[in-house]
This record gives sequence, structure tokens and C-alpha cells, in this order.
Amino acid sequence: MTAAHAVSPNLALDEAVNRRHAAGQPLIHLGFGESRLPLPDFLAERLLAGARRTAYGPVAGAEDSRAAAAGYFTRRGLLTEAEQIVLAPGSKPLLLALMAAVDGAVVLSQPCWVTYAPQARLFGRPVLEVPIPAGCGGVPDPDLLPGALRAFRAAGGRPRMLLLTLPDNPTGTHAPPDVVRRLCEIAEAEDLLIVSDEIYRDILHDPADPYASPAEFAPERTVVTSGLSKSLALGGWRIGFARFPATAEGRALRSTVLGLASEIWSTLAGPMQEVACLALAEPPEVTAHLRASTRLHGAVADAVHRIVTQAGAVCRPPTGGFYVYPDFEPVRDVLAAKGITGSAALQEHLIDRLGVAVLGGEHLGDDPGALRFRAATSMLYGADDAERWAALRSPSPLTLPHIAETLESLRAAFTRLTS
Repeated sequence: MTAAHAVSPNLALDEAVNRRHAAGQPLIHLGFGESRLPLPDFLAERLLAGARRTAYGPVAGAEDSRAAAAGYFTRRGLLTEAEQIVLAPGSKPLLLALMAAVDGAVVLSQPCWVTYAPQARLFGRPVLEVPIPAGCGGVPDPDLLPGALRAFRAAGGRPRMLLLTLPDNPTGTHAPPDVVRRLCEIAEAEDLLIVSDEIYRDILHDPADPYASPAEFAPERTVVTSGLSKSLALGGWRIGFARFPATAEGRALRSTVLGLASEIWSTLAGPMQEVACLALAEPPEVTAHLRASTRLHGAVADAVHRIVTQAGAVCRPPTGGFYVYPDFEPVRDVLAAKGITGSAALQEHLIDRLGVAVLGGEHLGDDPGALRFRAATSMLYGADDAERWAALRSPSPLTLPHIAETLESLRAAFTRLTS
């Protein structure tokens, strides 16, 4: 079995942690990017109401759910019609279908989400990885991208797709509008299709922070993918959606994706489309729940950021989503004395010696010799729904005993790591 066909490392790590938990081993689990929030009754009731939607329905999704998704994008400044939308069982198969539909190499930021490069390689698409800028992740550094593209083309490469993540997994940051605009200008000059993964868009910690989708600057060449796995913690329900450009090329690409979808997933399950109709219409109960969730994500991510930087790491301050991506290069000598010289050894030491599960940077396309990892802070909200509801409803979640104690244990673990 090749690496491209192995179980995704974040899923494999989650399964390994669950086995250790079942065996009675205490662990602080920061290794899996799941939004660990409780399910509100209004979503459960809507799922039940959709139980009789048992027909296959259109491949792209029914008119009502596509109209809801179109309204979602329109309220974010992207005028959208239902005919531009495709729904799917999660955003991951939409990204896979786009990889299959677009011939040529895929340009990725380094590091990036664990799934992008393996998906590209499943279809024989070469990957060009370009380091992220100093201030944010999710995008290739616009100062480095043109040169990287020239060198890639000179070597016979044919770049075709630029894949961005806004906000980013793994760094928990988002590129500011001026960076997004520059990347769109490069994509225009290089004739690259932009795929903007915006599944974390609704988890921007500060609503006043400037945010721009590339679809604002380059609407004719941008496909936006998203879903409800992160914002509403519905990962297991697998609700994804995409917006295609309202151009002849966009319609042709959407048609190709629908052809692939008809052979792979047929349609998004009817009950999930019922949920999508409610969630994407954004009534007050949805927006209130999302605001509370975002406050919690931001508070805990900031707390973990303080812990790792106090332990000696450098780390971009999180601005969206629920991740931090610390770099322990400043304490390399201390870690080397403990046999830790790269991200794999750092991940192993943390889980085996200190009881903290993280995902090493090498799994995210990073330099294996770097001392970086992704920590998913959303795993810290509680061990059961009662604790998670308390965290979600509290004006000061960091003071709740179950969160405060876990953060203190985490602080002690990282102090031991670098002492």
C-alpha cells in the first residue's frame, strides 16, 4: 500500500487515541480536527423532520437546499444562483471531484491540510508546494509563488489549480484581503483555477477582522467549497456544498463534477438536505449558536497559544478555526538532548511520554526535520455533552473546572517538554 492510499494520518491518529482511551490510558487529545460541540435540539428536530426524504433526488441537490446555499453565499457578498451550487456528502468528495475534473498540477501551501496532496496524487496530479508567508497560513507566500511557478514550468510542470484555505487548517490563521488579492492577480496571470476551501469561514474569532474570499477578486475563476462539519460541528452528518463561477467555463466544470458525482455519491442524503435548508438559511437560533461556538473556539485557541509560546515555541496567533501550529525551533537544543530532532519524534514523545496527542507537521507536508505540529484545541471543551454545553454557555469558559484543569495539565506537559 502506498502512502497516498494509506489511512489519512489524522484519522489514523484519532483511532489510535481512542484505542488508548479504551485501554484506560489518560491522554489530552489535540490530534484530530473535530469541532467537539454538542448538538442543538433544533438541528436534531430538523433531521427527524427530513427522515421521509428517502428519494435520490437531483445529483446537485434539491432546489430548496441549493437555494439555501445560494442565499448563504449571497449574504456574504457573492451574488449566487441555485444553478451554481452542488451539494455533497461533505466537502471532501467535492474537493476530490475537482481534483479529478481539472487536469494538471495542484499548487498547495506548505504546510496544508493532510488530504489535499493525497487526493491530487490519487489522480496522478503533480503537487507544487510553496511555503506560507510569515503572517498567516492557508496560502502560498505571494512573494515566492511566481518564482516557484516559473521554475516548475521550466522543469516541464503544468500547474492548473491553486488551492487556498481561508481560514487555515493547520495554522488557525487567515490571509488578509491584500494577500488574497495578490494571489488572485497571480492566478489571473498564470491562468490558474482557484479552489477556495472556506469550511472555517464562519469561525473567524473577531468578526471585525477583514476577510475576503478570492471569489470577490476573481469570480470567473474561483470555486468555493464549504460545509457544516466545522461551523456547526456536524462532521458525522457529512454536509458539504460548493459554489461554481457563473461563466461558461464554470458551468462546464460544474457539469463535469456532477458527472463524477453521479458515479460516486449520487446525491446528498435527503435528511441532510433538510438540515442544510435550515442551517444555510441562518435563522436566529443558528446564528446565536454559531456566535457562542466561535467565542469558545477563540478563547480556548488563545489559551493554548499562550501555553506553547510560554514553553518556548514561536506560533502565529490564531484568528479563525480551532488550531495552533507551534514551532519549537527556538528550543531545538533542549529537545535534541531528549532525542527529538523532527516532527515525528516530537509527536511520539508527546503522546508516549507526556500524554498529549498532536499531529506532526510532516503529515501536513511540512519539513520532517522541523519541530512543528498541529494542535486541535476544539478537543478540550469537555468529556461529555454536559461539560460541552457548560463551556458553550459560559461567559468565561476558561474558568470552568474541567477546562481549567486540562489547560493546566497541558501547561505542565509542555513545561516538561522544554525544561
